[in-house]
Amino acid sequence: MATLLLSTSLISPSSSSSSTLHSLQHNIISLPTTTWNPKSFNTFRVIPQPRRKTLKHSQSALVGQSTLDEIPFLESKSELIASLKLKLLNAVSGLNRGLAANEEDLQKADYAAKELEAAGGLVDLSTNLDILQGRWKLIYSSAFSSRTLGGSRPGPPIGRLLPITLGQVFQRIDILSKDFDNIVELQLGTPWPIPPIEATATLAHKFELIGSAKIKIIFEKTTVKTTGSLSQLPPLELPRIPDGLRPPSNTGSGEFEVTYVDADTRITRGDREELRVFVIA
Repeated sequence: MATLLLSTSLISPSSSSSSTLHSLQHNIISLPTTTWNPKSFNTFRVIPQPRRKTLKHSQSALVGQSTLDEIPFLESKSELIASLKLKLLNAVSGLNRGLAANEEDLQKADYAAKELEAAGGLVDLSTNLDILQGRWKLIYSSAFSSRTLGGSRPGPPIGRLLPITLGQVFQRIDILSKDFDNIVELQLGTPWPIPPIEATATLAHKFELIGSAKIKIIFEKTTVKTTGSLSQLPPLELPRIPDGLRPPSNTGSGEFEVTYVDADTRITRGDREELRVFVIA
């Protein structure tokens, strides 16, 4: 009943409130038409501005200013990883796997590797050891700048005066049998007119995982197989040197840490500060 009386009073105002109602009606009529016309709301649209794609803070902290200048707009971690992998490949290209690297080249490669390692995060092979499976091609070794086949370990030197040419270097890893083979292609010079002798040396190891990302390898034997025109010759097997006859610098084993790995790229750092970069072959 109260509601009905109130509605009636608004429809038929009394004389005491007629002046107030008249003033209210006058103010309502004088308001801008667009305020009360529902269609006018279509003219007041907010046009969204395109969002600027920027690196997240956690991503930008992983790379230096030079990298940010090169890749200012990234959408995801996968794009960041892809860009840093390309930067590393560019840093080591043209260095003949490290044999032609000078001090500046070594520093550039090390810096590019550290950026990729930081972006990839800690490696845990204890839950994903099968990612090592396969044949990997060595594209860079910091130790090869010493101009020896042994890298940071004793080995035959490489130079113009010695008839040894280093070819491709591979690592073949079998996680089931624990085989870890270093495969080196060599070309041995011969007196003219005999053509050079091509051979492949396979350094067989067994490996074990120690810790979450560290690999220990134990040398077993070396097999040399001629290729090319002499491929019909049987392989020559060199057994492991007995421990009592092995020099102190050659312990027959070594350790290295896998600091970055994915389906096609792997970075390792050896126990003698050797940086190696591999790609899947």
